[in-house]
Amino acid sequence: MPALLQDRSTDGSPARSSRRRRRLRRRLVAAGIGLAVLVPVSAQLRDWLPDNPFGQEVVDRSTTPLLLALDDLHEYHAATGTFQVVVDREVDTRYVPSVISGERVTYLATGTADASVDFEGLDDGRVSLSDDGRTATIVLPAPRIGEVRIDPAESRVLDRDRGLVERLGDAVGDDPAADDPELFVLAERRLAAAAAESDLLARAEDNTRTMLTTLARSLGVDEVAVRFEAAPGTDG
Repeated sequence: MPALLQDRSTDGSPARSSRRRRRLRRRLVAAGIGLAVLVPVSAQLRDWLPDNPFGQEVVDRSTTPLLLALDDLHEYHAATGTFQVVVDREVDTRYVPSVISGERVTYLATGTADASVDFEGLDDGRVSLSDDGRTATIVLPAPRIGEVRIDPAESRVLDRDRGLVERLGDAVGDDPAADDPELFVLAERRLAAAAAESDLLARAEDNTRTMLTTLARSLGVDEVAVRFEAAPGTDG
């Protein structure tokens, strides 16, 4: 009987289990101590290290902008118009089918144009006041329309059909200003014609008249008359 107990203790089911539990307990305690030490250390490392230690850093070494010129503006931009036109241009080669040689392009052009009044010559000869200073007459040059500015973000090639010769000759992109300057110039001309046929000049006169009337009345002038000279090439 004692021998039996001796053997069981040596083989160890109860004794070995007890030792295993003690070793496991010691390991858990050690692991807990290590975890208690690692947690604050990892927190400190996280605070010290950047969010992304392998992230890219952008360095801006641009130079300071320089003022090259500063000019006074002598024009009052009284009105702005936005215009749109579809340019459909076809180039044919005589006696050759279009599938062999030729091109047809449809271009949607959107641009703006300003109508301005020249104030550079606005001197005493163009402004007259009554004796009591309550009435003013202002004579101005006729407003004129400036150059058309095509907006590349709002303009695009709608369609382009090219013959075999043109396709093999070179690659044409969808930027007429760089790839097809003749088409770009044609679009500018069409937009300028649309601006000239619109009421942009009349709108510029009304806006200029309103601005000067408001300004003169703020200076104590009760009645303001603003007249515009006839534009060159037109009857007065």
